[in-house]
Amino acid sequence: MSTPTPATYSDCVSSLRTSLSFLESSVATLGAGVQDFPRLSSVLKTVRHYELIPQPTLAAAEASLRDEIGPFVALLLDRADKHLERQARRIETLKARAELNAGRLSHYPGPGDDRHEYRGGSANKGKGKGAVAGGSGNGRGRPLDGGAALRAKVVRQRKEALRYGVERLELEVLQKERELRMRLEQA
Repeated sequence: MSTPTPATYSDCVSSLRTSLSFLESSVATLGAGVQDFPRLSSVLKTVRHYELIPQPTLAAAEASLRDEIGPFVALLLDRADKHLERQARRIETLKARAELNAGRLSHYPGPGDDRHEYRGGSANKGKGKGAVAGGSGNGRGRPLDGGAALRAKVVRQRKEALRYGVERLELEVLQKERELRMRLEQA
């Protein structure tokens, strides 16, 4: 076996120093690379976009919101209900008015019928005062002079107006009964 010489030791030492310098430069490079690691870990970690709130705090917030907004919502709902009721009453009124007008129109003679009666009256008037159209002698078949015809027409118009008034009042009573029934059903 050969004994080690000082030259061999000096080569080992220089080799060890070279390894140490490489190791120090690697540690310096590694230190520079991980120096920003705490900041990167805070940047890269998941951020929560919500917080957990205790139930009493949440309930208090809901109650506060309900107390603040509730009366306005109730007011708007009441207004909407009243408006809908008003519209329903208006629809019922218009329907009743349409029925009444249809009834009135069905009772009136057509324009041709009215002229026919007038022509018959004037034709009979031309025959003389004592002429009787039907020969019945009860006063209905006699021709009317101008004043009597006018009075008869006024009486007929009053009769129609009164009939119309009665029909209108009957329909109003029916409408009021419907409204009362609706209110009782809602109550």
